Amino acid sequence: RADELWRHTCFEAFVRTSSGPAYYEFNFAPSTQWAAYRFDSYRMGKHVATEISAPRIDVRSNEECYTLRTSLELHELLPAARLSPGEGGTGWGDAAWRLGLSALLEEASGQTSYWALAHSTGKPDFHHADCFACELPMAQRP
Repeated sequence: RADELWRHTCFEAFVRTSSGPAYYEFNFAPSTQWAAYRFDSYRMGKHVATEISAPRIDVRSNEECYTLRTSLELHELLPAARLSPGEGGTGWGDAAWRLGLSALLEEASGQTSYWALAHSTGKPDFHHADCFACELPMAQRP
């Protein structure tokens, strides 16, 4: 695990439910360093997500292509987060999940570019709700 991976080339995945403000952020670096955080709401209540184990990260590159492939055990998310709101959880178990995939790429020149499935208005902000562009219905989740 490592913090501040976003300061250089970093691939990110954000996961939340469609019914609540809490979400997870996962960071993956070309070095295979990684990070996982849980937020209570938009950029608030940040916690290291110790409930998730180290992901498998495979990096391959050549002159024409760069691939970073990772897998996470999302079923390890907080047990309370998988309960429905009536059971004292946050609704993770009974709602569709929203996914945001993004990348910060630092070129050899030092210039940085920002990539995402969707961007919010203004400067890049991968935490913004507009970036959670992909919906994972319950049937497609682990």
